[in-house]
Amino acid sequence: VQLQASGGGLVQAGGSLRLSCAASGRTLSSYVMAWFRQAPGKERDFVASINWSGGTTYYTDSVKGRFTISRDNAKNTVYLQMNSLKPEDTAVYYCAARQYYSGTYPSQYDYWGQGTLVTVSS
Repeated sequence: VQLQASGGGLVQAGGSLRLSCAASGRTLSSYVMAWFRQAPGKERDFVASINWSGGTTYYTDSVKGRFTISRDNAKNTVYLQMNSLKPEDTAVYYCAARQYYSGTYPSQYDYWGQGTLVTVSS
């Protein structure tokens, strides 16, 4: 599975961005998809995940109510809609995939995209 993340950019606090993660090489229908982020000098942290059907999602507490993860299996694409962005959301965002079961640790995921930078100015 090859993952390609896109959609990052510079936005003012309170603004919105939508990240996309397009997959190739294999259908995503049996994969759990997740977004992680890594701020400068910090570890890579879990943001959100979605199961294969889209019926089960998980979010880290700091983004609940502001971010929404979704997927379109027909397009082999996963999205992260980010609203009410804050400066502390600034990071490189990575999409990741693993089969069947969700997880919140980077080591649990087998496939990674290259990352897309999100910068939120105050």
